[in-house]
Amino acid sequence: MKATSALLAPLIAGASATIYYAGVAESGGEFGAYGTPGTGIPGTFGKDYQFINQAGVDTHVDKNHLNLFRIAFLLERMSPPSTGLGATFDETHFGHFKDAVDYVTVTKGAYAILDPHNYMRYNDPSAQPYSGSVIGNSSDPKAATTAQFGEFWGELASRFKDNEKVIFGLMNEPHDMTTELVLENNQAAIDAIRAAGAENLIIMPGNSWTGGHAWTEGSDPSSALLNKFKDPANNTAIDIHEYLDVDFSGSHAQCVSDAATHLADLTAWLKTNNLKAFITEFGGANNTGCATMLKDMLNYMSSNEEYIGWTAWAAGPFWGPNSPCCTDSAQLGSLEPGSTAADGTPGLYDTVWLPVFQPLVPEELQWNGKATVNGGELSTFEARGN
Repeated sequence: MKATSALLAPLIAGASATIYYAGVAESGGEFGAYGTPGTGIPGTFGKDYQFINQAGVDTHVDKNHLNLFRIAFLLERMSPPSTGLGATFDETHFGHFKDAVDYVTVTKGAYAILDPHNYMRYNDPSAQPYSGSVIGNSSDPKAATTAQFGEFWGELASRFKDNEKVIFGLMNEPHDMTTELVLENNQAAIDAIRAAGAENLIIMPGNSWTGGHAWTEGSDPSSALLNKFKDPANNTAIDIHEYLDVDFSGSHAQCVSDAATHLADLTAWLKTNNLKAFITEFGGANNTGCATMLKDMLNYMSSNEEYIGWTAWAAGPFWGPNSPCCTDSAQLGSLEPGSTAADGTPGLYDTVWLPVFQPLVPEELQWNGKATVNGGELSTFEARGN
C-alpha cells in the first residue's frame, strides 16, 4: 500500500477533470482463429467472427448514451499472411470492418477505436496471446518488421483519415518484449499515420500488457521510454488496461486491486509528461466487492484530468453465455445487451453494466467534432445535434 498522501494528490489536482468518451469494447472480430495454426484465417464473417451486433450498439447508444466503441480485429485477416503484414488488405474483410465502423460513427454518431487485437504479434493467432512472432523481432526470421507495421497503419489510416470520429488504437497489449521495441513499433505507426495525412487521435500502448499498475515497475518499465514518442499533430494519448483482481489478469471473480493505489504512479507519470490516457479494458464480476471497486475506478478516472475516456471489457455478438472477464470461468454472460448466463439468468449486462457502470456514465460527453487529447464540446445525448 502506497502512502495516503500519494493517493490523494492526483484526486486533488484533477478536480476539474472531464471524461469525454465512454463506452464498451466490442469483442468478436478476433474470434474464430484459436486452435490449429491457420484455423479461421481468413474465416467466414458471421460464422467464425463478427465485429458488432447493430442492435446491441443501438441499445448502448440510444438507451445508455455511450459515445465510444472499441472494435477488435485480427491483423491476419486484414493483412493476410500470404502477402504479409503491410499495405495489401483482404478487401472483403476490410469491407465488413468498415461497415461496422461506419455504423458506429456515421449511423449512430459515436466514436470508434480501431483495435488490432494481436499483442504486438503477427502470423499465427492460433493460441493468443502468446502465439505468433513479435513484430520487429530481428532474431525471428518469421517476424514482420517494424517497417511493415508502419506500412499497415499508413494504409489503414489513409482509409479512415476523413472520418474524424475514428480513433487509431495502435495495438492490443504488447508483452514479453523490450520496451524499446514497443516504442519503435509505436513510432513507426505514428509516423506512417501522419504521413498518410491523417490527424485522427491515436492511442498507443505500453509494454507488460499495457497495464497501468505495471507502468513504472520492473527493470524495463514503460515509464522509462513511452514519453519519448513524437507526434507532429500532438494528438496521441496513452492506452491503458487495468483489471482489479489479484494478478491483474481479469480472470478472477474477486476484485482486490483498487485503482487509487495501483494507478497512482501512472497518473503521476502522465501528469509529469503532460499526457492523457484512455483505459480501454477493465471490468468485474457481479459481486459486491467488484461493484464497489468498479465504482471507485470510474470515479477515480472522472476525478483525474489525465483520463479522458474509457471502454469496459466487453460486449460483442458472439459471447453467448461466456464471460469476457472476471468470473473464474463461470458462464455469466457479457456486457452485450440481452446477454444471459448459462443457467438462463441475467448476464453481466443486467447484473454489472446497468447497476454499476450506467449510473456513472457522464451525462455530457463529446458527440460532435474531431476526437482529440483535449476533448471537444460536451453535450447531453438529447442535445447532441446529430
